[in-house]
Amino acid sequence: MQYVPFLAILAAYALIYVPRMGPVSKAMNAMPGGYNNRDPRTQVAALEGAGRRAANAHQNAIEAFAPFAAGVIVAMLRTPVHHDLIPLICIGFVVVRTVYMFAYIADKPSLRSGMWTLGTVATGALMVLGVIGPKL
Repeated sequence: MQYVPFLAILAAYALIYVPRMGPVSKAMNAMPGGYNNRDPRTQVAALEGAGRRAANAHQNAIEAFAPFAAGVIVAMLRTPVHHDLIPLICIGFVVVRTVYMFAYIADKPSLRSGMWTLGTVATGALMVLGVIGPKL
């Protein structure tokens, strides 16, 4: 279980690119003129529907990654006695962020918001474990 938190960082990093390389690229290819490799950001800004939501999920995954990764590293360094709890929080984060991505693309705002909240709580829990260290 000691490697699970670090594998979760890798999984969270991969979740950044799943919507971008899948639904966003597909939507861009379907636009008139196909995929615009000269100015893809402008093309992404013109997306609508599921393509736009997938681009938003991609952007949100970028925003969520750094705090999560920092929380994992700090928690692992500061709380050696809680190494059984940290992997569970990390697995929970990856699961809820995966559901979040699919909920965002499928236009399920209530589910998406709930998953965002749980992911944020998981990140916060890791940071709290890092701050309080082995005193818990």
